[in-house]
Amino acid sequence: MTTQFTRTKVLITVMTYPHPSRGYQELVCTAGITENKEWVRLYPIDYRYRPRHQQFRKYQWVEIDLLPSGAGNDRRKESRKPELDSMQSLGAPLSTKDAWRERREIIDAMPVYTVKELQALYERDRTSLGIVRPSRVLDLVIEPADPEWKPEWQALFSQLRLFGSPQKPLRKIPFKFSYIFECKDHDKPHRAMIEDWELGVLWLNEVERLGDDQKAAESVRRKFLGEMCSAEKDTRFFMGTVFPYNTWVVLGVFWPPVEKKSDDNSIVQHSLF
Repeated sequence: MTTQFTRTKVLITVMTYPHPSRGYQELVCTAGITENKEWVRLYPIDYRYRPRHQQFRKYQWVEIDLLPSGAGNDRRKESRKPELDSMQSLGAPLSTKDAWRERREIIDAMPVYTVKELQALYERDRTSLGIVRPSRVLDLVIEPADPEWKPEWQALFSQLRLFGSPQKPLRKIPFKFSYIFECKDHDKPHRAMIEDWELGVLWLNEVERLGDDQKAAESVRRKFLGEMCSAEKDTRFFMGTVFPYNTWVVLGVFWPPVEKKSDDNSIVQHSLF
């Protein structure tokens, strides 16, 4: 029996920093929300090697043909294998105007969990994507990491160059960034690595601006902790598992301004843009 692709409309909300791949040169873990308010993970996607018209952005709708769950080795509930050549971007990314109204219409309709609840869902039905609203974000920890890709990836890069394959620069980030945060149903704080593409891009840009790796890392901390997790933001984490384990990491951050109530208890939205 031939497995059929299904044409699916997806709002992209998650893109992780690229990592090398033997079959695709490099891959980006990508996820989003369908028109039916369901999470899907699109993998594999060699994002930087896609044609320009297929290089979507976060909070942009795309249409793409997807195989059903379980069609590949990844048995997680939301994982779908895409037909890459079928991908089509639709319009501009949703705006942040009016206190992120367009984006909030989608994200606010999705269920919110604690880390403990997501872990239980994974054990029940392999749920591997979800939104967590931390009760408090305590810190963003910066730790040194290997500054070079592991030898097998370096060998792959050399092999690709040898055979004339186009190879885009892909710097290994020499730090590991992790959130320390609390959830309402757990006595101890959680610790979760941050895999967001935007964090990596920010660090690279700050290295170029400041000329110093550590100072660039501190700039990331000020942005991802001091600004995105401040009291003025309604911060939520897009979280997902690391295949094939039930280890949850932060794949992205949703940080619209807090909706404030007026004296008559109606909601008043204050846009920062």
